[in-house]
Amino acid sequence: MIWICGVSGLLADRADLGNDELERYFERRVEALESPLKGVKTLEEWKAKQPVYRKQLLGMLGLDPMPERTPLKPVVTGKIVRDEFTVENLHFQSSPGLYVTGNLYLPVKREGRVPAVLYGCGHAGVRKDGVSYGNKCHYQHHGIWFARNGYACLVIDTLQLGEIVGTHHGLFRHNRWWWIPRGYTPAGLEAWNCVRALDYLQSRPEIDAGAIGVTGRSGGGAYSWWIAAIDERIKVAVPVAGIASLKNHVVDGCVEGHCDCMYQMNSRGWDFEMVAALVAPRPLLISNTDKDSIFPLDGVYQVYAGVRRIYDLYPAPGNLGLNIEEGPHEDTQPLRTSAFHWMNRHLKGAKPTDTFELAAVKLFEPEELKVFEKLPADELNTKVDEIFVPKAPAPQLPKDVDDWERQKREWTATLKQKCFGGGPAMNVKPLLRQRSDDKANGLQVKMFNLETEPEATCWLGLIHHAGIKLRDLSHLKLIVLDDEGWKGWLENYERPADPGQGIAYLCARGIGAVSWPHDDRKRIQVRRRFALIGQTLDGRRMYDILQAVRALRAEGMGGKVFTLQGRGVMAGNALYAALLLDVPVSRLELRDLPASHREGPYYQNVLQVWDLPQAVAVVSDRSTVNLLGKQEAGRYAAEVRAALGGRSR
Repeated sequence: MIWICGVSGLLADRADLGNDELERYFERRVEALESPLKGVKTLEEWKAKQPVYRKQLLGMLGLDPMPERTPLKPVVTGKIVRDEFTVENLHFQSSPGLYVTGNLYLPVKREGRVPAVLYGCGHAGVRKDGVSYGNKCHYQHHGIWFARNGYACLVIDTLQLGEIVGTHHGLFRHNRWWWIPRGYTPAGLEAWNCVRALDYLQSRPEIDAGAIGVTGRSGGGAYSWWIAAIDERIKVAVPVAGIASLKNHVVDGCVEGHCDCMYQMNSRGWDFEMVAALVAPRPLLISNTDKDSIFPLDGVYQVYAGVRRIYDLYPAPGNLGLNIEEGPHEDTQPLRTSAFHWMNRHLKGAKPTDTFELAAVKLFEPEELKVFEKLPADELNTKVDEIFVPKAPAPQLPKDVDDWERQKREWTATLKQKCFGGGPAMNVKPLLRQRSDDKANGLQVKMFNLETEPEATCWLGLIHHAGIKLRDLSHLKLIVLDDEGWKGWLENYERPADPGQGIAYLCARGIGAVSWPHDDRKRIQVRRRFALIGQTLDGRRMYDILQAVRALRAEGMGGKVFTLQGRGVMAGNALYAALLLDVPVSRLELRDLPASHREGPYYQNVLQVWDLPQAVAVVSDRSTVNLLGKQEAGRYAAEVRAALGGRSR
């Protein structure tokens, strides 16, 4: 009874924390992500760093290494002829089976090759009678205007809203959290489709391959950023309503209004001005409205100010522009007019004072712009997330002990850099604050608040026989609770087996005694916010476990037998805590450990490095690992031991 009463008091105290602490945590982490741009002082320094940053962005988009540039196999399925322009309904394959549908608008009157604009569509799907016609139909007026004014314009569908309907909403709606360990984001897929769209434009004899610009709004604004940042064939860029600050997305909550295609896998912990800076010194117009609720004005200004420092290093100050129009998050005519002016100036050499008369208008029914009569049977659009980013190859058995030691070092170094590099430092000292110390039925019951990093409070309970000092305990077991385990342990908590044993229970952040009072929808957004600051919720819970072990050892348990126990996904987190601890634990008891990171725990990019069976094998060289229930993740460790004749430890 004393145990239950103590927990009830703790929960009453936690009612005043919950969301407030979580919000302060996100505020702190966003503030701590210092932009690398602030340290750039000279043009030479930036020119040396820019290729490095571009490669990092490619990695965060799942494009390092780039997919193979296979034959595009373009097909024109229909053509519309007007007095001033023509429209070709076409498709190409950015990779085999990955179809991109679009409309190519071409001016009729041409003298030589013409400049071209790649137009990225926002989230405005067009459906009739259950048939998707693609968001290219909604944005046709942009292609029409460019063609009537002497440009080629390729308007391409997105994966989410194209004629073949894929998904951008793996995290947002479909519970595909395995995208995170796989390192897949639809932002990378859309960037790749834009890369291949440029390949297609450059293949057309009507087009000046050295005079290609990009624009688009909302989602299309984001895709304009991706392609302009990673591909210097883009000579002019006008991203419209496609960028804001990390603070807007994480702290202000704008992430809740965006699908997953708007974000790179932010393992480097970048703010968005870093993406913008990679366009320098090419002509760039940042365009937005002043009342856009999902791309707030203060964030747009922040991005502009950050990238301005880089443009000022170049002798081309006129190549960066900021256009703010009145209005909400809509495709307004003033926004379009500014984009048209910018393209005319920097692709055609027009003067800032030059004018044009034609307004952008829609002329076609969706049926006229449709590409496919029947969708291709070999399409991979609907399952591209399964194949787009390669997984790490299946592990080979080591040839000998030296080969095994080398492989372990490589895995561990890559893991720390690629999967946990975006989080805060691992050497923060944990703060253990005792809340209560009571006796009941011959047991000593202690309760603690454990702060594993600023604004991250966990709960730790410790049971041992009364009259025994912590330093006199010969062995300690730390049981890591998940939500289900928390619900039942009050009635079924484990008693110490003998006077020398202590039993500790941990609720990592957001679990049980320290849960955040969110509904399911809010919990999804919390997990997405962790990803945006270069972390994952599982990754921080793993760190909570690591810090709990450190804190208990600081109480005198450092040299004794230490057992770490967890179940399901929390068993995986316990496994990684044991891997990253400076001093290994003695034993792990892992019940129903998932067979793969596809089931959790979810750490950024981890499936590009290895999978849970390799983690078990490496930790087995440091600690005794006992798998209870599911055994699949332990097979590789057994094979390694057999291959090395039992000499791996």
